[in-house]
Amino acid sequence: MKNSQKSAPHSRLIPLEDFFKNPEKTSYLISPNGKYISYLAPYNERLNIFVQEIGNDKAERLTDVKERDISGYFWGNDNIIIYLRDNAGDENFHFFSVNINNRANIDLTPFDGVRANLIDELEDYDTEILIEMNRRKPEVFDVYRLNFETGDMVLAAQNPGNISGWVTDHNGRIHAAITADGVNTSLLYREDEKEEWQTVNTTNFKESLTPLFFTFDNKYLYVSSNIGRDKNAIIKYDIKNAAELEVIYEHPDVDVYSLGYSRKRKVITAVTFNTWKRERVYLDEETEKIYARLEKDLGKYEIIIADKDDNEEKFIIRTYSDRSLGANYIYDKITDELTKIADVSPWINEDEMAQMKPVTYTSRDGLQINGYLSLPNGIEHKNLPVVINPHGGPWARDYWGFNPEVQFLANRGYAVLQMNFRGSVGYGRKFWHSSFKQWGKTMQDDITDGVNWLIGQGIADPKRIAIYGGSYGGYAVLAGLAYTPDLYAAGVDYVGVSNLFTFMHSIPAYWKPYLEMLYEMVGHPENDKELLESNSPVFHVDKMKAPLFIAQGKMDPRVNINESDQMVEALKKRGIDVPYMVKDNEGHGFQNQENKFDFYRAMESFLAKHLKS
Repeated sequence: MKNSQKSAPHSRLIPLEDFFKNPEKTSYLISPNGKYISYLAPYNERLNIFVQEIGNDKAERLTDVKERDISGYFWGNDNIIIYLRDNAGDENFHFFSVNINNRANIDLTPFDGVRANLIDELEDYDTEILIEMNRRKPEVFDVYRLNFETGDMVLAAQNPGNISGWVTDHNGRIHAAITADGVNTSLLYREDEKEEWQTVNTTNFKESLTPLFFTFDNKYLYVSSNIGRDKNAIIKYDIKNAAELEVIYEHPDVDVYSLGYSRKRKVITAVTFNTWKRERVYLDEETEKIYARLEKDLGKYEIIIADKDDNEEKFIIRTYSDRSLGANYIYDKITDELTKIADVSPWINEDEMAQMKPVTYTSRDGLQINGYLSLPNGIEHKNLPVVINPHGGPWARDYWGFNPEVQFLANRGYAVLQMNFRGSVGYGRKFWHSSFKQWGKTMQDDITDGVNWLIGQGIADPKRIAIYGGSYGGYAVLAGLAYTPDLYAAGVDYVGVSNLFTFMHSIPAYWKPYLEMLYEMVGHPENDKELLESNSPVFHVDKMKAPLFIAQGKMDPRVNINESDQMVEALKKRGIDVPYMVKDNEGHGFQNQENKFDFYRAMESFLAKHLKS
């Protein structure tokens, strides 16, 4: 990359709201019979469900939520849509149903303080789904068979106390499960739902065997596993005898987690994985032909089959790129017609957006760190103000694609560097393990090394570098300001952890089965007290020099508001006034668009004050 490189002509200053307002239409799905399409669209500034008959331009709104966007939805049958909502970000999701004919809405899980999750849509059952709830005991989830037409539910499986995941076969029977005791995980199996569970195998959590789905005869399992290897591979697995039968696909550089299949034709179709971007390997000729057909018209973009009808004749297609949120299409395989439905955010002009380019650099101890660099259009890429943007998790990763935060910052003239520091998932077991008990240490060094790499490239102005992140990324902001105080000119902490002791004590009840695992990955409050003190930024505010802006949701169940309160109070005791934004109706990250506008408007002003020449 040459320092004198220039990009496309400078784009206009795009209104902040264009990046963060709700999409015009998104999350398209198709009814099982292929007669209707549904989507989410704003109504009174909240995402609600709309439905329309294919071939008819008129859409009907089915919901009227006012407090918070609908989090997700799916078709239960040809007449009923099921959707999820929580309360002000508390993540205690309820299932609701809505009838497309009379718009009758029913709360199917009307229990306070209870979280419900989907296990199986039970496509072969017209009126039932399998869900799990922690209604009986906050720490564990039992399985219920829920009739979404009547609201009736029956207990399908009671959790003995250690099951963390349930696996159904193609007939909707619960035949496998995953247990966790905090450190070890086991795969359980039973041939019949009335039988006792049998332990198939047990591994330390550092190794994984994740069930994907049963073979079509319900005899074997397809799994993603790294047992005996560094990278997760797709395996055909004999669950009765705990034996690998066949390696379906493995990649030398990255983990592979995803395997697709056709319910109608009963074949596996493709594996999907991420190197620097999404890649796909086909296992089925018909699937490959469909994608080849779509690429003829849409090959400029990444293509995803988002949904299909039961006959697998009509498909919802979604496109995207690093500079576009893309559009939705219907593809009719019988007529070979590809019809555009709608752009997701038509006000976004992709020619004005920045490219997200893959980059690599070497950490101080020799690890290859992969990341993405987005540079502002129309100016020389030399001595730029920079925003370093580490991801949350931390056991997650950044992906190539349209990121509204990145595009907003690039439009404001900042270079944006995202890095998949050690511990980021997808790069194998060894890379993940290298992050254990390294919060604020080598994990933070990887971020620092990325900053220094960008300075060495001549792209970054060393005096105008900020760091911004959410969740673990917010922790990395605080750690960066505390442990490398001369490196950054400003920091923005969004729902970030400040004190590892209090963070451990405030996690949701249903995380408790994983607490021992967390102790091994982050540190034990008693056995590793010195380590956690060293790695908790709240105890090192005396070293901080750069201005800091903090934002927090009051209802956050993951990173309790106390994490931000502590940091603000500690800095105030030093006589430092910290801009602090709290939203009472938000949780772990802001969802309501007016709150997003407030946050990004404040962040824009804060960064301009401290980074612009």
